[in-house]
Amino acid sequence: MADNWVETTAGDLRSWADERGEKLDEQGAHLLLDLAGREMGLAGPGELTPEALRELLLEVFPETVVAGADEVPSVLDAMRAVAAFLGESGAVPAARAAELAAEIDRLAPEFAEVVAETDGAERQVAAEVVAGLMEGDGVALDDQDAVEEWMRRFEALPDEERYARAEEYLRRTEELVVPPVRLAASAELADAARRSGLAAEVRALAEWTGERPLTEIDELTAADAEAAVAALDLATPRRLPDADVADQTDLPELDRLWWAATEAEVILAKGGRAEPGPGLHDLGSDDDERVLGVWVRLLDSVAVPEHDPSDGLDAIELVQNELTGVLIHLYEQEEPAGLDELADALLGHVTEAYEISDRAALAEAVLDALALELDDLARWGVVEQAGEGGRVLTPLGVWGVRELLLADGFAAPVVGELAGGSAAELVAGLAWHRPETADEEIDGWLAVHDVKDAAADLLDVMRGGGPGARNLAAAVLHRVGPEAAPVVRAAQEHPLVSPYAALWLNAAGDPAGRELSRAEYLWVFVDTVAGMLETAEPDEAVAAALVDAPPGTEMREMVDELWRTDHPGVADVLEALGDHHPDKATAKAARTAAYKARSGGGA
Repeated sequence: MADNWVETTAGDLRSWADERGEKLDEQGAHLLLDLAGREMGLAGPGELTPEALRELLLEVFPETVVAGADEVPSVLDAMRAVAAFLGESGAVPAARAAELAAEIDRLAPEFAEVVAETDGAERQVAAEVVAGLMEGDGVALDDQDAVEEWMRRFEALPDEERYARAEEYLRRTEELVVPPVRLAASAELADAARRSGLAAEVRALAEWTGERPLTEIDELTAADAEAAVAALDLATPRRLPDADVADQTDLPELDRLWWAATEAEVILAKGGRAEPGPGLHDLGSDDDERVLGVWVRLLDSVAVPEHDPSDGLDAIELVQNELTGVLIHLYEQEEPAGLDELADALLGHVTEAYEISDRAALAEAVLDALALELDDLARWGVVEQAGEGGRVLTPLGVWGVRELLLADGFAAPVVGELAGGSAAELVAGLAWHRPETADEEIDGWLAVHDVKDAAADLLDVMRGGGPGARNLAAAVLHRVGPEAAPVVRAAQEHPLVSPYAALWLNAAGDPAGRELSRAEYLWVFVDTVAGMLETAEPDEAVAAALVDAPPGTEMREMVDELWRTDHPGVADVLEALGDHHPDKATAKAARTAAYKARSGGGA
């Protein structure tokens, strides 16, 4: 139905403009009409009121359309043409048309501001995406010629392909984010690295090796390998029982240390001869940066001992191929992880990546192999015991795993790094924080920002951001002191901010505070759940939303009203409630309301 009136009105508008010889942005006018019908659910042009116009220009358009600040005059002119046509054609009364024209003029400065804010955010995101795509294609961003050539080729691609590449980049970028961690001081980390078992074992191997001949593939001879194991008193639980040592690889623990030492240049192995490398000196130096640089290269080697799956991997090799996943699991966990938990997670990934004939036998073998790896990591100073049978990363392990993640393109934030950023950067960063570290970040940010400036910046984020950003900014705003009251009072006129400003002022005991109207209360509920849906699965978002929601019959009555809420995300919120609300009657009511919201009122 909406498509019919939109197309009919757009065609009549075009004819109307042609008859008068007036210039018309046909595409812009059609877009505005389409947004009014499709996004706002207006059943016809007669439902366009000054209030609906305000929603269209200040909420729906910025959230739906990517437009530049330079396009604002054209958009407003198209809207003026629509209003004039509706009045002259009788689609709305002449008095209404005059009200629409006056409202357009009143909204013009605010519309320009909202579009400029959105445009700036969009441009920043676009620039980050383009830079990421370039780097993914191996283009150095400081090579101007290469950048320009890449841009020429990228812009020549069909729109669909460019959009697909950008969406894939954003998806991968979101997946490559790990929770924020706290890092120990560099001096403490370097001291731990010097004292670690990994440094000790590699240093001992290098000092024992000294200068000696190697095999033609730059490994220790079989005799030297056995002698090294004896001299270093190195345990070799992975060695095959009663097997002769034909070469260094028959002693897996020594082989792993050897290649770690050579990768980090603690030992130089080249041309069939070994000698001490510069890394040996750096590993024991007083220079913290040098020590940590060598240590993380050692960790990279021992934690990622790659084995070729085509060779037929045993349980030990399977576990070693997946060891980085174990380290990431430990990095992301809030609580110590037990051996069984880690083995289950690893086995789940192994069974997805490889064809497994006997899962039960593999599970037992994986458990044993993982126990060996965790023992090594503990000895090397990467992992330590916590609680009853639990494992956590040591502070050095946290730092080292983070360095490996950064090298692999992950975003790995650190607690405290948002304090000096803008409100927009704070809100964007908080999306990845757990509650306890989020509180720490907010306290740190507020401590270094003037109260009124902080409130003004947060309100700007709320005006220009989506529901998720608005909710986070509002949560931070509630931690701002009462000195910000004048700034919050002044923001009450903005439709996206007004309910949150009222809540803040009411909580602060300010005379301008007030209780929300029923419509505002419902809008805030929808906005809150819509924000949760941006980063959480629908079932998780609904569960979180219901913590503070009214119970039973009151909730069902609220759901019955929600479809009328003036919020672009209301249908999505109702669908999530319909799919995941635990009460069947409420879920059914939500599904019915979602249909009404989608159809602009239902039958």
